[in-house]
Amino acid sequence: MAVPPRWLNCPRKGQLVAEKFLPFKTPLGPRYDDQVPEENRFQWPMLFAYVNGMGAKMGLVIDLTNTNRFYNKEQEVERNGVKHVKLQCRGHGETPNEEQTSAFVNLCANWTARNPTDLIGVHCTHGFNRTGFLIVAYLVEKHSWSVEAAVQAFTVARPPGMYKGHYLEELFRRYGDADDAPPAPPLPDWCTESDDLDDDGNPTQQPSNGMKGQRAGGTTYKPFMDGLVPGVDTVTDQPRLRNVQQKVQHMCGWHKQGFPGAQPVSMDRKNLSFLAQKPYKVSWKADGVRLMLLVDGPQQVYLVDRDNTVFHAPQLTFPRRKEPDKQICNTLLDGEMIIDKVAGKDRPRYLAYDIIKFEGQPVGECDFSRRLLCIRKEIEETRDSQAQAGALDKSREPFSVRHKPFWDITMSPKVSHEVDGLIFQPAGPKDKYVGGRCDDILKWKPPTLNTVDFKLQIRREGGEGMLVQTKGFLYVGGFEQPIAQMKVTKDLKKYDGKIVECKFDGATKQWLFLRERTDKSFPNSYTTAVAVFESIQNPVTMEICSVSLPAVFESIQNPVTMEICSVSLPAVFESIQNPVTKEILFEFITRSRYQQHPPPGSMHPPPGSSHPPQSSLDSPRGQKRPLSQGDHLMPPPEKMPKR
Repeated sequence: MAVPPRWLNCPRKGQLVAEKFLPFKTPLGPRYDDQVPEENRFQWPMLFAYVNGMGAKMGLVIDLTNTNRFYNKEQEVERNGVKHVKLQCRGHGETPNEEQTSAFVNLCANWTARNPTDLIGVHCTHGFNRTGFLIVAYLVEKHSWSVEAAVQAFTVARPPGMYKGHYLEELFRRYGDADDAPPAPPLPDWCTESDDLDDDGNPTQQPSNGMKGQRAGGTTYKPFMDGLVPGVDTVTDQPRLRNVQQKVQHMCGWHKQGFPGAQPVSMDRKNLSFLAQKPYKVSWKADGVRLMLLVDGPQQVYLVDRDNTVFHAPQLTFPRRKEPDKQICNTLLDGEMIIDKVAGKDRPRYLAYDIIKFEGQPVGECDFSRRLLCIRKEIEETRDSQAQAGALDKSREPFSVRHKPFWDITMSPKVSHEVDGLIFQPAGPKDKYVGGRCDDILKWKPPTLNTVDFKLQIRREGGEGMLVQTKGFLYVGGFEQPIAQMKVTKDLKKYDGKIVECKFDGATKQWLFLRERTDKSFPNSYTTAVAVFESIQNPVTMEICSVSLPAVFESIQNPVTMEICSVSLPAVFESIQNPVTKEILFEFITRSRYQQHPPPGSMHPPPGSSHPPQSSLDSPRGQKRPLSQGDHLMPPPEKMPKR
């Protein structure tokens, strides 16, 4: 029996986490002595001696490995008076599922209740990813830690912490916001990958459907677009899976694990001023699926999603513009898949909104307008012309490919799919494509679409001589007390203990149930919820918006009065969801932009743009009108619960 991969030079143990958990790699019994040099050995007597030297007692050991071959638990563990529990977690490309997580959390909670002073030892093969994941889950669920704090505590105790990105992404998906997941740290020096063996040294197994292995950086096998788009297969065979993932990462200049695509940040009062500092283009934020598209020759078209899952779409054809009998290769697009309704039928469409490489050329280093031009000319229009000539049959393809239009904030796009907000893309001459978090790409959602995922707990309250009331308490992650309440109806009672998505109704000052989040097991984090609360607390009325716009755009043209922009622009973008306000917004932007930067070939401003309407505001320009009592949807900040 071989020593598990990467075990020899892996650090033996970490420090205590939350004064309760001791993370360590699996000890190897004496049967491995002939394969392990003496200086690399790690056996149970060494661990017990360390714990005794601390003056502590380790009463429980939880083994997360997917094998029983590393040691004899009866002779090496239990004979020392230590309880041993096996909780098998596969670990090769998979995070612990919700059942395994629940079993771990309940086991530790019950043990601690009976043995409050005992340490709990936790190990997988190396004592980092599976071990860290479950310890963090326990701290969040049972002690109301924020996921950020729990991850940091484990990282400090067992550096460099969880080094596989999909473990961090899954933790933040369950307990917070997936967009807040930190990037995985660089792989430790002792960690070299093995493709044919899993973390426990077992040969990589084939799923029952005959597909080999699991995708790197993800949790489980999944069909493309939940099976709604046929003709696209999930890639699971090695080395093809790894080669596609690495090629996409290399094209993006991404030196970490996981998905390499550019990630926008939420618009706030601090970064809002970016819109006045350099050119931006705007498009809708659709409720689609983020996908990068790799075109690498005939029948070599792949898509990669945010979980780093790879899909193969061999039916798609991408002819060259100047040599239509040949196909494009070494090309990487960024975009999203949406499902449009056309004549009552679902039409899947890939909307390409950026390009990183074209035929190996680094077009991602060009300005955004040139990148969009490349997509239109070299991809979309070439495919269209070949289809018109009968050389390309689009009806045989699983989905269409189009460019996603962007505007210079001069018109309101009309779209048929679900709009989720706006994306503001930097379009200056030096704004190249940047993989990972990009602080210059801004995403904005109107207050009506700002929702919070709570955990709902329904309780009956009342004392002697008091009317018994049924109340719905709303909880968020990392906060022990309910952060809000909602009215309980007959239909709502079935969601007790569930994760529910809610929005705040300004008219009734109540949280309203929207739907159950069956795709989530845990509510939003406290940090995420507070950010949403703050965006709801300061809504902008039509009056504020209409009187503030002239000052906004005059300030954009005049750098001396740029402070006006930071005061007034939030009113503009928080009110875009109002159709009348949207018309005002784009009318004023059109006028100001045409006056300052007429488009090439334009001799006159657009019709009706010569005399912008005057503001009726009596206050000095740039001075924000005090909000009236009716403008507040939420209690003032000082009344919000604090951690």
